[in-house]
Amino acid sequence: MAKVDVVNMSGKKVGSLDLADALFAPDQVNEALLWEAVKHYRASLRQGTHKTKSRTEVAGSGKKLWKQKGTGRARIGSVRSPLWRHGYTVHGPQPRSYDYAFPRKKLLGALRSALASKLADGKLTVVDTLELKEAKTKQYREALDKLDVTRTALLVENSKTLSQALMLGARNLKGVELVLNNEVHPYDLLRYERAIFSKAAIEQIAEMLGKNATKRVVGRKRAAETEAA
Repeated sequence: MAKVDVVNMSGKKVGSLDLADALFAPDQVNEALLWEAVKHYRASLRQGTHKTKSRTEVAGSGKKLWKQKGTGRARIGSVRSPLWRHGYTVHGPQPRSYDYAFPRKKLLGALRSALASKLADGKLTVVDTLELKEAKTKQYREALDKLDVTRTALLVENSKTLSQALMLGARNLKGVELVLNNEVHPYDLLRYERAIFSKAAIEQIAEMLGKNATKRVVGRKRAAETEAA
């Protein structure tokens, strides 16, 4: 078991938390899987609004400019020809979606790798709660400074305990993003230097990843038994 200190928003230790080695050990980091997850996430962000004009959309007459033979010039059928300036584009890009299906098991595996990487680098912090007495940006900035957040940080809160005060206090912090534990993506963990989880959020994520890992092990055992039979 990997033991992680649980601190308060002042940076003082208030307890500890055991995390399963099967989920958060450094050898669980799969860089290839992380690359796939980031590639899929960034592809889904692309707008895909690029477009060139087709033959029917280019302005110009469809009349043949000169007769086919006898002029000594090249054959031409329309001023809208793609060979001419201001003509249409052949096989040009059209609006499309770059999103594609990504298996849930791969996504959970990449999330497990990202968490293990953050923990190994000492960039993962667990706090007892992300709540402060007042929903003021200044107080949250001071609290993050006490938690040694010098650059960017990702705040992860449990969806059941998220409050309006936390949303209001953290939304204007530069370089800081607040997400729910059921919405956190491997790309978010890699994008921000520090990851700060509430105790309830990291426990729920560990439980979810643990269930997935159990199903994976059971599936492998069944496959091995089938091959042996």
